[in-house]
Amino acid sequence: MSAMLLASVRTDSTFDDIPVIDLKGASSTDPAVKREIADQIRDASINVGFFYIKGHGISDSVLSGALAAAQSIKMELDIHKSKNFKGYTALLGENTNPENRGDLHEGFDMGWEELGTGATRFPEEDGSMAGENIWPKEAHLPDFRRTVLEYYHEVLRLGQYLFPLFALALDLPEDFFADKTTKPAAIMRLLYYPPQMGIVDDRTIGIGAHTEYTRQCFTILWQQDDINALQVLNTAGKWVNAVPIPGSLVINLGDQFARWTNDVFRSTVHRAVNRSGVARYSIPLFFGTDYNVLLEALPSCVSDDFPAKYEVVVAGDYVKSRLEASYGV
Repeated sequence: MSAMLLASVRTDSTFDDIPVIDLKGASSTDPAVKREIADQIRDASINVGFFYIKGHGISDSVLSGALAAAQSIKMELDIHKSKNFKGYTALLGENTNPENRGDLHEGFDMGWEELGTGATRFPEEDGSMAGENIWPKEAHLPDFRRTVLEYYHEVLRLGQYLFPLFALALDLPEDFFADKTTKPAAIMRLLYYPPQMGIVDDRTIGIGAHTEYTRQCFTILWQQDDINALQVLNTAGKWVNAVPIPGSLVINLGDQFARWTNDVFRSTVHRAVNRSGVARYSIPLFFGTDYNVLLEALPSCVSDDFPAKYEVVVAGDYVKSRLEASYGV
């Protein structure tokens, strides 16, 4: 059995906090330095499914611009009327947990667009998410589009920077994902959570309990400092607070990555409940692969004793089917 599968024996362990991984040294030419970071990612991905990263290289000014944009957004076009899952989601316009009454947040969803030219991708490149983003008029929100796209492309670069580390963590060649992420699927959301005051109905919270079942391989999340809302469920049934750490981003793995790794990597249940008494903002980017990549169990994650659990599917088709289910299309 491979070292990767031997490590996966630890998936039954529980956790009481979320690990912090420093990416400083990830671009080192010393293989041992990269290996140490990859081992930390492996351990977090197997046992927790969440980790913080620091030393990610995204400047405070770019982050501040994205937050200011999130605080200004309000759009008339309902995402449910969009053919490519982009646009504005009103309060209770989404219901992540079918047992709940709706998610108590507003959101703005956008996808890949070239900065400066406005060029978007073709359907064969981006599938159901191809096509134009839905932007507010420049006169209404000056610089909104530019500011959001600047942050989007910074995070996109970070996602591509992380994939070689995930490859090493999976005992694969460092460039294993390079030809699978040439035009990666990447949807970003600007989210606003109003404060929940008084008696809170657990069936109507910021985002209901869920795994990242619709949205790509992993999420790169910025969350507002000093306002705790994100909670992660450990195997003992305890909600662990993902307390904001200034200067860090949160990475959480999605169902697509869990499926691709034959459940060696964990996609963990989480939710957001804003009981802080003030408004909260967060900006997740859901990072995936090229549309036509086959989600076939990775070679380091299968053996005679640990065969593939899932049928092979096309990544884009998989994401489309989950989005359609989420938005009731």
